[in-house]
Amino acid sequence: MSKIKIVAATGCPTGIAHTFMAAESLQKAAEKLGVEIKVETHGQVGVENGLTSKEIKEADGVIIAADKDVNAERFVGKPVVDVSVGRGIKEAEKLIQTIIDGKATTYKGSKKSDEAEEEVSEGGSGSVGRAIYKHLMNGVSHMLPFVVGGGVLIAISFLFGIWSADPTHETYNEFAAFLKNTGGLAFGLMVPILAAFIAESIAKRPGMVVGFIGGVIANDGGAGFLGGIVAGFLAGYIIVLLQKLLQGLPKSLDGLKAIFLYPLLGIFLIGGIMHFVVEPMTAINEGMMDFLAEFQNANPIILGLIVGSMSAFDMGGPVNKAAYLTGTALLSDGNFFFMAGVSAACITPPLVIAFATVFFRKYFNESERNAGLVNFILGSTHITEGAIPFAAKNPIVVIPILMVGSSVSAILSYMFAVGVPAPHGGFLILPVVDKAVLWVVAILIGSLVGAFLYGLSKKRSYAKEQA
Repeated sequence: MSKIKIVAATGCPTGIAHTFMAAESLQKAAEKLGVEIKVETHGQVGVENGLTSKEIKEADGVIIAADKDVNAERFVGKPVVDVSVGRGIKEAEKLIQTIIDGKATTYKGSKKSDEAEEEVSEGGSGSVGRAIYKHLMNGVSHMLPFVVGGGVLIAISFLFGIWSADPTHETYNEFAAFLKNTGGLAFGLMVPILAAFIAESIAKRPGMVVGFIGGVIANDGGAGFLGGIVAGFLAGYIIVLLQKLLQGLPKSLDGLKAIFLYPLLGIFLIGGIMHFVVEPMTAINEGMMDFLAEFQNANPIILGLIVGSMSAFDMGGPVNKAAYLTGTALLSDGNFFFMAGVSAACITPPLVIAFATVFFRKYFNESERNAGLVNFILGSTHITEGAIPFAAKNPIVVIPILMVGSSVSAILSYMFAVGVPAPHGGFLILPVVDKAVLWVVAILIGSLVGAFLYGLSKKRSYAKEQA
């Protein structure tokens, strides 16, 4: 009797560790159970150990252990076990046994279209909530390298001076300008990339094109991170809708659909819809900026609570940007006081995550611990977006905790009367910060408060799971 053959695909949002841990766990379990297995990994460097059509066809079953899109349409008609990447690590033997026992569900996928286009996936075989989460995480995982690379380059440019990238200023440095401009280009693509790969997860290549344009419109219009998420989901499902509407066209026009009709109609529709989405968000942003400017001379506790909560609420989105842009505008008037609280509040969320993964290590998986270490760098260089993957997993709990931590940091910065003359850079700009030591103390206190609250929430969740 020949061995049972299984193929698998693993992937986590960051693509750093969890992806490969699941692959290793499945391989060890297969060896123990006498099953032949090949595992395809979807890490940060891309697809490795890719599955061929022949291997998929010959397989007795498929295991998908992923929290991101792994092109599940390849497995239509095969018995499939579709679970989170965490279960791939913890329950590898159980997953394989499900296939051995013939209890896996046959994957139906979405209705196939032509060969000239990529098939459209409507979320795979999981629940609606998990499908939405996977689409979102696909966008976040592709966005992060742009955030990290671009944000750190911008921060480094401030080491040469606050105005060193301004050709009209006496401190102008050509290399600093190069760093800031290059980093700005990468960082500026964050929202379009996020939207593009949310849409790509829903509708493959046609969705990616429409999602990117929707993200650009959101970014340019001031809708920010939240606008990018909206654009990504809208773009993906616009393509799903177009596929259904155009499925009656003659087969000879399949190529025309993929290369012409989907991009043309999709971009037109996303442009029209985003026009109505962006304008209200922009008006809200301007209103929030005016509101904040009126509070700049208020009680430091009230001001810090408002600025901290706004900065951590959507971490790079329109609410965060309203606080940030208000601080930037006030800098031009010589007000360095307001930006101190804004910067402290923006630096805090990644540090909350980082400290929590250190002090409450037991309650985070290996992938989260690795991402936590990266957040030390991101937080120190004023890249708030590093906390997004953690917040996205449990926003109802995590976002309020981050808001508390950021508020404490902002309140203390205002109480210490710190002055921050640069709009970005994190701890790299400490040489130009007035009362730099007190500013760092304020940020660390806020970060530690948030970290212990977050760690305790993880501990409580862990206790419930073990009960």
